[in-house]
Amino acid sequence: MKTVLTIQSHVAYGYVGNRAAVFPLQRLGIDAVAVNTVQFSNHTGYGAWTGQVFTAEHIADIIDGIAARDALPRCDAVLSGYMGDVGLGGVIVQAAARVKAANPKAIYCCDPVMGDVGRGFFVRPGLPEFIRDHAVPAADLMTPNQFELEYLTDRKVATLEDALSATASLRARGPGLVLVTSLTRDEAPADSIEMLVDTADGAWLVATPRLALDPAPNGSGDAVAALFLAHYLKNFDPAAALEQASAAIYAIFETTGRMGTRELQLIAAQDDFVNPPRRFAATRLR
Repeated sequence: MKTVLTIQSHVAYGYVGNRAAVFPLQRLGIDAVAVNTVQFSNHTGYGAWTGQVFTAEHIADIIDGIAARDALPRCDAVLSGYMGDVGLGGVIVQAAARVKAANPKAIYCCDPVMGDVGRGFFVRPGLPEFIRDHAVPAADLMTPNQFELEYLTDRKVATLEDALSATASLRARGPGLVLVTSLTRDEAPADSIEMLVDTADGAWLVATPRLALDPAPNGSGDAVAALFLAHYLKNFDPAAALEQASAAIYAIFETTGRMGTRELQLIAAQDDFVNPPRRFAATRLR
């Protein structure tokens, strides 16, 4: 059994951060060791919430307690998402280094949660720069959305060539694998949305129909990162993981739309994201 140390936000109501990652990981046979960087009543997309961001000292203390149980050598990957602030970011990057020191085969998957197209940045000042300058060099695998990819590489992405140039630029700074979780480009059909994986050994693109969910659910990037990592850890095949993750998130979106809610319907869709009823083939680009 694979084990993932997942360090992300937590909400009591809804599905973002660890609430969007832990159950998919577990349902796909991955043991999840969850550390919550915040505890909010609900995600901030509602405009009002209660709760607090945990201090860097609190998270470091939790990591120390996990290490005391000799759990770090058994971790196959670290998954990080919303970091909260720069101090927390430093603790998370250090935790990833500790896991990799304890298990040299372990990988660090960083979902650089900081903003999105149309919303701009939604994290505390200084965190985007921290992710760019410190998390990127430390990561083995990164899962930015298009907005985050553009910021991290200081490049505008409008075409597939732009996207591949940006992912290559990001890979040159540390992560060997980059998954772009949502790609919208000028030459693609308007009724589709794409995901792109780029590695030194090849690049693959997959397209799925664009579902009109209103309002669009939060947490989809968190879920995609977990789904991709879970499948990638099975055999380290990026193309297969891309196909499986795209089919899984599409099944989750279909169920969410059918139920008419703004929260990802992970529980209702659990059988479908494990065995998706619809598959999408990835196209090799190089």
